[in-house]
Amino acid sequence: MRRALTVDEQRHVERLRGVGELLDRSLRLPGGLRIGLDPIIGLVPGIGDLVGAGFSAWIILQSARLGASKAVLLRMLWNTGVESVVGMVPLLGDLFDFGWRANTKNLALLERHLDDPRDAGRAGRSFVIGLGAALVGLAALTVWGLVQVSEAIGRIF
Repeated sequence: MRRALTVDEQRHVERLRGVGELLDRSLRLPGGLRIGLDPIIGLVPGIGDLVGAGFSAWIILQSARLGASKAVLLRMLWNTGVESVVGMVPLLGDLFDFGWRANTKNLALLERHLDDPRDAGRAGRSFVIGLGAALVGLAALTVWGLVQVSEAIGRIF
């Protein structure tokens, strides 16, 4: 069940939507493709992706102030982290920024949470469990790889 937002909270959500729209979809290109300022800012070497991540972090902070659950905030951090890390790769990262739209994804997560906190919490927990399983798998794969490399080095010497 959606909890009733105060007038101030409603204004706050609208402001967040506006910032998200500005960052992800504010400019129309020929052919109808829409981009925002985030991927354009990301083209500035060295600082562009950091500035974009700062705007995204502000949206996450405001979502926390509006009561987003820890699981929802973790998913938002994931979306922003993926965009920031991949965005650092020259050219490929810039192209990725045009399509990933972390801010749009994060605002959809916030609105889903505001519409039905229990449902968003369940989905968020599933994401956290999946992410945890993926990290355990990655750690196991890393250990296996180190063992393989160690054995190969041992055979050489």
